[in-house]
Amino acid sequence: MNTPTAFTNIKLQREDGVTFVVLNRPEKRNAMSPELHREMCEALDELETEDETKVVVLTGAGEAFSAGQDIKLYFRSTEEDARGRARARRDSHHWRWEKLSKYAKPTIAMVNGFCFGGAFTPLCACDFAIAADDATFGLSEVNWAILPGGIVSWNVAQVMSFRDAMYYACTGETFDGKQAAAMKLVNFSVPRAELRDATVKFARMLMKKNPAALRYTKECIRAVRNMDVQQAADYLNAKSDALRYRDPEKGRAEATRQFLDEKSFKPGLGEYKRKKQVP
Repeated sequence: MNTPTAFTNIKLQREDGVTFVVLNRPEKRNAMSPELHREMCEALDELETEDETKVVVLTGAGEAFSAGQDIKLYFRSTEEDARGRARARRDSHHWRWEKLSKYAKPTIAMVNGFCFGGAFTPLCACDFAIAADDATFGLSEVNWAILPGGIVSWNVAQVMSFRDAMYYACTGETFDGKQAAAMKLVNFSVPRAELRDATVKFARMLMKKNPAALRYTKECIRAVRNMDVQQAADYLNAKSDALRYRDPEKGRAEATRQFLDEKSFKPGLGEYKRKKQVP
C-alpha cells in the first residue's frame, strides 16, 4: 500500500474501515483556508481509491465542525493575488461539493460543534449527517451585510424547507443539533459524548450493505430529485441494469438465493450475509 500523504491542516484517523477526515485548525474553529482546501482535495482523492477505507466521516477538531471560510486567509490574503484566489475558489468548490456530492464511498458529516456559513456546503454534500445535540449551526452572513455565497444558499434551499432556509438565512439566528435533526438538516442528533460511537455504529451498518448497490442507490436518490417521472423511470432502469453487470459480488443473485433457497434472509427482518471477496 502506498504511504499515506502527510497533511498540516487536516488529519486522517483510520478505524477498521471507517476513516475520519478531521479539519484540524481548532484554534480557528476549523475555519477553511486555501491550504486546507488543497489538502482536502488530495485527501479525498486518496481515500476514494484506498481499499482500507469503506466509509468516510468528515468532522472537526476541538469544539467546532467548521466556522466557514477563513476571512483573513481565504478572502483578504488573496485580494491582490488573482491566481491564488482562483486556485482557492476552485479547490474550495471542488472538495466541498463536486467531490463530496459524487463520492464513490458513503460519506457522513459528524457535526461536533460550531457549523457556520461555508461549512454548510460539505454538510449538505455528505450523504448523511449526524450532530451533537448541542452543536451550533448558523448562517451568519446577513450579519456581515453579505449573503450566503458560493453555493451555500442553493445548498440550504435544497436540504432545508423553504421556511427554515429563509428564516435562518435572513435572521442570522443560530440553532442547535436537536433543531437541525427536527428540520432534517441532519439525520439525527445525540448527546456529544455519544457522537463518535453513534457515528461509527451507523458507518458499520452501512459497511454491511453491498457496496455497489449502496453506491448506485445514493447516486439515484440524488439524481432523480430534479427529474420528472419519465426521466426518473428511464434513469433508474438504466442504473438498475448497470448495477447487475458491475457488481463484483453479484449481490442480487446471492440475496435471492439466501431468501428463496436457504431461507436465511428476510429483508427488513434478517441480515443479508455478504460473501467475502477473494483478492
